[in-house]
Amino acid sequence: MSSPSTMRPWWVLCIGLALAAAVPWIASEFVASVALGCLMYIALATSWSLFCGATRYLSLATSAFFGLGAYASATLLEVLPWPLVILSGAAIASAVAVLMGAAVLHLRGTYFAVLTFGMTELIRHAVTFVEKQVSGTVGRVLTVVPSNETVYLTVLAIAGAAIATALLVKRSRFGLALSGIGADEQRAQTLGVDTRRMKVMGFALTAAFAGAVGAAMAVRWTYIDPPAVFSPFIGFQTVLIAMIGGAASIGGPVAAAIVFSLLSETLRLQLPYGYMMVLGLLLILCVMYLPNGLASLWRRKAAEARP
Repeated sequence: MSSPSTMRPWWVLCIGLALAAAVPWIASEFVASVALGCLMYIALATSWSLFCGATRYLSLATSAFFGLGAYASATLLEVLPWPLVILSGAAIASAVAVLMGAAVLHLRGTYFAVLTFGMTELIRHAVTFVEKQVSGTVGRVLTVVPSNETVYLTVLAIAGAAIATALLVKRSRFGLALSGIGADEQRAQTLGVDTRRMKVMGFALTAAFAGAVGAAMAVRWTYIDPPAVFSPFIGFQTVLIAMIGGAASIGGPVAAAIVFSLLSETLRLQLPYGYMMVLGLLLILCVMYLPNGLASLWRRKAAEARP
């Protein structure tokens, strides 16, 4: 029988999803747009933390998976129903992640981070080349798009699925294997963990959510091109949000995504460069004084509160 402490995250998730689902009908279009941005980064940061927070691999490939999902959506939107478009974006990103992971997941640290960023740029230039050869242009115009409410509820469902998956993985043998890899990969191998397969599976799972988000968010623009959807800013902001919130936790990236999405909308209007300055300053402070992110403050307070 599940204990109240075990069920609490699920109740919080259900209540949060129910409240967020009402936003497009009770709030203004601007507020709904800001909420959509929050949900986008909640899904990206949570799914990134699911793998990278546990294994301590620093992946900079989020923008590659996001862009692949966006282009899948732009290509398939006129021939497939909306749910299959989202699933196609997730499947394509996940398949590329399997190939990428098989090639680079034997590396760690700076080498892995640099290679994932380099492969992201390679994918962006490859898509640009194919676009020029096939259609004679660099971007695509989206003429058939679902309603804003449909897009919002889709991203909300993806964000909810990312959080639910993170909760399930954290309590599973798969999550235990990923944590073991992060703690001591060689020791995990000696204990019988197929570390290569676990890493590729975790990397592909992260990519699937990023691809699904990219497929859903692509229709928010009437025109997409590689520099926009493969933007390094998407990947860097995802990593920064997850690290500042606490990549090893679930609630930390969610809270950080909400805070920084609100900050970005506020500061971009008044101080265009202020947002990145604040983000960089908080990252420096967290690395110096809170290496485990803001979530470590909550755990510290909870530990002090126990008798």
